[in-house]
Amino acid sequence: MKIKLYLLLLLISTSIFAQQKVVTSIDTTKNKIGAEFKLTLKTSVDTLSKVVFPKLKNIGALEVIHSYPIDTIKKDDRYELIKKYGLTQFDSGKYTIPSIKILINNKEFLTDSLKVEVANVQVDTLRQKMYDIKDIVKAEDSSDWWKYLLGILLILGIGAFVYWYTKIRQKKKIEEEVYKTPIEKATSLLNTLEKKELWQHGEVKAYYSELTDIARNYIEEAIEIPAMESTTSELIEGLKTASLKKKMKLSQETIENLFTVLKQADLVKFAKSKPLEFEITEDRNRIQKAILTLDEAIPVEVPIEEDTILNEAQKQKQIQILLRKKRNQRIAIAVGSVVFLLFATTTFFIATKGFDYVKDNLLGHPTKELLEGEWVKSDYGNPGVIVETPKVLKRIDLTKSLPKDGMALIKEMQSFGYGSFLDNFYIMVSTIKYKQEGALDLSKAIESSLKILETQGAQNMIVKEEDFQTNNGVTGKKGYGTFSRIDSNSQTSSKIYYEIVLFGQEGGLQQIMILHEEGDKYAKELTERIMNSIELKSASN
Repeated sequence: MKIKLYLLLLLISTSIFAQQKVVTSIDTTKNKIGAEFKLTLKTSVDTLSKVVFPKLKNIGALEVIHSYPIDTIKKDDRYELIKKYGLTQFDSGKYTIPSIKILINNKEFLTDSLKVEVANVQVDTLRQKMYDIKDIVKAEDSSDWWKYLLGILLILGIGAFVYWYTKIRQKKKIEEEVYKTPIEKATSLLNTLEKKELWQHGEVKAYYSELTDIARNYIEEAIEIPAMESTTSELIEGLKTASLKKKMKLSQETIENLFTVLKQADLVKFAKSKPLEFEITEDRNRIQKAILTLDEAIPVEVPIEEDTILNEAQKQKQIQILLRKKRNQRIAIAVGSVVFLLFATTTFFIATKGFDYVKDNLLGHPTKELLEGEWVKSDYGNPGVIVETPKVLKRIDLTKSLPKDGMALIKEMQSFGYGSFLDNFYIMVSTIKYKQEGALDLSKAIESSLKILETQGAQNMIVKEEDFQTNNGVTGKKGYGTFSRIDSNSQTSSKIYYEIVLFGQEGGLQQIMILHEEGDKYAKELTERIMNSIELKSASN
């Protein structure tokens, strides 16, 4: 009985593990360089199982270029999960896809390993037409100047909008402020006040404030008493005194109407009184009637026609003065807005990016422009030096700077460079073949290069030396340090950082020299990128 029970448990466990087995397959075992292999993993689980497929960047020596979504197929009470990986390799050879760990209910299951082959692409040079190497084509300017131009235009546009908006607002104010006579101004302002419908919208306090200001302004301009600065009682007393001096005939009713409205306004403004609608209408009529009565009571000292002509001339003169004043204000506001936006934008970038970032991007920096431009990778000299530079190096003649005894040992010399000894950034690549073959002392060659720099004005030179190795494993010598550069024309001095890398191959010398101002972070990045890109051709080739 126990034996049967053990056999039953063994069969059940075997069936469970068999159901959770991961099936591994691949669409092809042989492919071309760069082509895609599709690795497929399948497993069948119940609906409550949790399956985790790994996220991989590489599977063995093959690169995962695409991880496809998991396909789920339901079969009765089970799920079939299908996971695919897109793999590739860019070197020919035979490779093994190792086992991959799949988690099913937190238990590890391994996939089968597979062997694949990556074959070279066959190139038939007899049937396929061959073409000459094309000349170097100047790349399009990829600078971001248009972004700065767009920003400037946007700020100027905002300034123009502020100017236009302010002009419209000021024009309306001028039309309100310039009148022939004080009574014309008061009447116009009363009509404008009614159009605002302040008290109808619950703004009773604002309504009474404007209403009494119109009356006080009229009295101050027409009767020449300090009405705006006076209390209600002081204003009434001042009005009575001025009427006696000017021989104005004012009725007691006019004084009482004016006093009533002013007192009502005081109650509204300071005691939060809320008059009824008919009271507000009556107060408005009282003010209008009082102003008209006061205007009729003022004695006329000049003929009406002459006064009209004089007022019209004064009005036009006043309009011109106001227009000039407002135009100057508009210009000041618009210019101030532009300056403020420029200042705020500059301050923001200085605070977040730093002053050097703003200066270099706004005013420009020669080595930064070189660093961000289109780089060129090319082969120079013989034995060839392959190097990536921000500009194409042009052939230069260095024979004049070499001593005659040194030139007698040289069989062939080629030099290429960008910039000059006095520029912010200078690079020179030169190759030399000597008449006599033999081992070269690279340390002495570095000393010779430095002596040539001294003849061009280098002083106080600090020299350090170390081994140098290219990415392809070719070793050479590197000399680096600083010196003071003297400009013979301006008699100014600057601190220059230099790097000189030399390689000796079968009687040939290959040299790369870079000079730039010390502390220039962009030039430092230029130097690192150039030095990391160096590749050499064998002198025997």
